[in-house]
This record gives sequence, C-alpha cells and structure tokens, in this order.
Amino acid sequence: MTEPSVSAPAVSTDATKDETTAVQPQNSRPSSPEVVEEKEFKEGGYGWVIVLAVHLLNAHTWGINASYSVFLAYYLRSGAFEGASPIAYAFVGGLSISIALVISPISTISVREIGTRNTLLLGTAIVTIAFIGASFTTQMWQLVLSQGIAFGLGMGFIFVASVGVVPQWFVKRRSLANGLGAGGSGMGGLIYALGTNAMIENLGLSWTFRILALIVLVVNCISSVLVKDRNKELGTVQVAFHTALFRRPEFYLLVSWAFFSILGYIIVVFSLSDYCQTVGFTATQGSIVAAMYSMSQGVGRPIIGHFSDTWGRINVAAVGTLISAVASFTLWIFAGPYFGGVIVFALLGVFTGILWATIGPVSAEVVGLEILPSALSIIWLVLAVPATFAMAIGVSLRVPGPGGYLYVQVFVGLMYLIAFTSAWFLRGWKLWELENLDRNKSRGAGLMRNDDAAVTEDAGVDAAMQGGDQQTSKERETLAKYLMRGKWIISTKAV
Repeated sequence: MTEPSVSAPAVSTDATKDETTAVQPQNSRPSSPEVVEEKEFKEGGYGWVIVLAVHLLNAHTWGINASYSVFLAYYLRSGAFEGASPIAYAFVGGLSISIALVISPISTISVREIGTRNTLLLGTAIVTIAFIGASFTTQMWQLVLSQGIAFGLGMGFIFVASVGVVPQWFVKRRSLANGLGAGGSGMGGLIYALGTNAMIENLGLSWTFRILALIVLVVNCISSVLVKDRNKELGTVQVAFHTALFRRPEFYLLVSWAFFSILGYIIVVFSLSDYCQTVGFTATQGSIVAAMYSMSQGVGRPIIGHFSDTWGRINVAAVGTLISAVASFTLWIFAGPYFGGVIVFALLGVFTGILWATIGPVSAEVVGLEILPSALSIIWLVLAVPATFAMAIGVSLRVPGPGGYLYVQVFVGLMYLIAFTSAWFLRGWKLWELENLDRNKSRGAGLMRNDDAAVTEDAGVDAAMQGGDQQTSKERETLAKYLMRGKWIISTKAV
C-alpha cells in the first residue's frame, strides 16, 4: 500500500489571531461576553496548578488502567479464576474503558448539578471501593463487577469532570497544557506497569488491589480539591446532548477518527505485555515494554501539544495517526520479535495514543468551546462501543505460536489507516471553513466602508457572520474542490 504524501505544515503567521476565532462553532455567532473573556483572559497562573492536578488524576485513573496489560498477562497464565476464558479477561479491560465513556452523559449532568469538584470526589470514592472489592474476588463475575464495571464507573466521573477544565485556563498554550495534563496517564502507566508486576509477584493479587486503593484515595482526593473550573465565566453549556451537532458533517468525521483510533489503541495498550511473553520474553520484560509504552505517552503528549499549537491541532492529529498505522504495519510486525524492536515500537506509543492528547483541542476546533462538553459527551458515548469489544477482537484474532499476533497487528494498522483518512478529510473541511471565514470578514469590511457611519464595526462583523450562515453554491463548490480535487493536500496552513 502506497503511503499518502503528507506535506509538513508550516507555522501560521496569524496563529494568534486565529486562536480565538477558530474555536467558535461553525455557522454560529459568538456571544459578546465569551469573545471578551477569551481576549482579556491571561493564561497561566493558577492554570498550571490545574494542569498538575489533572495530570495526577489521569495518572491514577487511566495510568492505572493502562497497567491492565500486566494484570491480563497474569490472568492468562496463572489461571487465577477457575473456568474463565481469555475473552472474559479481555472484556474486563474493555469494560473499564467503555463504562467510563458510556456514563459521560450522566457525568456531564453531575458536573452541572453538583459541580466539578464534587463529581471528582464521587469518582474517587467509587474507584477506591472498586479496588477494595477486587481484592476480595474469588470468581470471574466478581472481577468483572469490580475491576471492570465499578472501576470504569469511577474513572468515568473523574475523566469527564476533568477533561474540559485545562482548556478553560489557556488560549495560546492550550494544546501544550492539555498535553501536560493528559501526559499523566502515560506517567501513571509507566509507574504502575512496573509497580503492579512487582506487587503481584511479591505481595499477591489481593494486596496489590488494596495498595492501589489507598494510593488512589489519597492522591485523587488532594487533586480533586485543587481543581477549579471556569464554567460560569465562559458560559459553558453542560448539556449531555446538543442535537445541532448531529446536523454537522464535520462532527461525523471527528467521531469517525476517534472511533477507529480507539479500536487500535486499546488493543495495543492491553496486548503488549502478553505479546512479549508470547514471542518468548519474560513477564518482567513484558512489564518493561508496557512501561516504556506508557513513558512515551507521558513524555510525548506535552510535545504533541506544543507542536499542535504551532503546526495546527488537526494537522498533528492526522499525521500522528498515520505514523501509528505505518508503525503497526512495519515495526511491530517485523521488529517486534526482537526485544530492541518491540521497545522501539513501544516508544512510538505517543502516536498510537494521540487521540487522548488531541481530542479536546481538535474537538474545540470543530465545535467551539461553548458546546465542547456536549460534543465530548457524545463522542465518549459513541466510543463506548469499540472500547467494549476492541480487546475481545484482539484476543479472538490471536492464534497460538510465536507469530500468533500477526492478524492482530494487521487489524490495528488498518484501524489507524481508516482513522487517518477521517482526520485528513476533517482537515480539508477546516481549511474550507477558514477560507469562508476570510471571505465573510471581507464582506463585513466592504459593508462598513459603504455605510455612512450608520453601521459600527461590530455590526459589520455580525452581518458578515450572518451572511455566512447560509451555504452558497459557490461555497459548496469550493468544499468539493478541497475534498475531491486534493487542493487541501498541499496546503501548509496550520489548522
């Protein structure tokens, strides 16, 4: 398969100007208070405390969840639960993520009704109870209920309540700050992939769960108290479903990119430890590979955020997804059987997990900050489906023998390739939208020049925005050129 030609995007000369306008919902008029807020708000300060708190929350939810690859390898080889099948163990890991996503509408309502901080504390309590319950499990259904459903429930409350907070405190460095916060899941995965393996070997499964429960309770309670949102200042709409989003084609492209990305990601993150043991490495070596994978995400996500701010958020998301596809088809298949090769593949984990570093900023580019919580709520709900079945698909594709992961590797590569296609078309839409925005601004400027001072500058801009509400045949033709004739492929504009 020929690799698509990708031009490296250059730095936009008007990036600062576009920062506040590009995040507005398409064909909607930004309210004056929000525009003033975005222009006058000075980022930084307490915002960096928020970044640290979210980093720790991610480390002690998604980071611990990433260590399920170590749990899975232990379950598959120890027979800890009599009569349990490999697919049943796979469903436990998938359920923890899918439940976290499927309760997003409830979590969004919880944030609206009881506040961000109380929702975070509620999630922390549920995760703690889940781990304590898991420490007493003796049957498979109990493990599903505790480590799968209950843990996912608590993680969902924490995730939904915290994921939209960091972008509220930053404008120019929004993607960098978001990457630092999201990087917590990688650093947590690094620590707990190694720590979990050591605790299971030395203390046993039950005490491993109890120690994790204590750590989660202490760290997440402190972090939750430190979190402070700006929902009132920004007029954030905490609505579980904003139906207008379903009438926007670009939103479907965004969801498609996320859908296929998470299919590939979950299989990779939960399979690495077992894959290593399948090709002949020890359990310790498998945990090291899983830790390297998590470390690459912890270190790489802030870097992804930095380049997203510079080169464009959709640009970086699309190219990173393509790199994931290429790495799966090449490095993982051909170099994976060698310990050095699988380490190199693990270090590219920053790209295979690029969804988590960029989903917030990319979604803001598509729908705007005002309805971002609603858009993310819908996205998380949709992603619950692939999250539930991804690992089960991966386990079912696995066959005995050293080369037993070949079908899994090909499937993962295909998922990332489809996701890249969706992201690249989304990039084409964004370029088309920016062209329309420039055209509408020109119309507004012309209106102001021809008016005998009866129309103010704001009215001129308003008229231009309203004039762009209805898509003309010329605009539709321009979009067709971007998407069908490939004009957008060679564009170097940061989007």
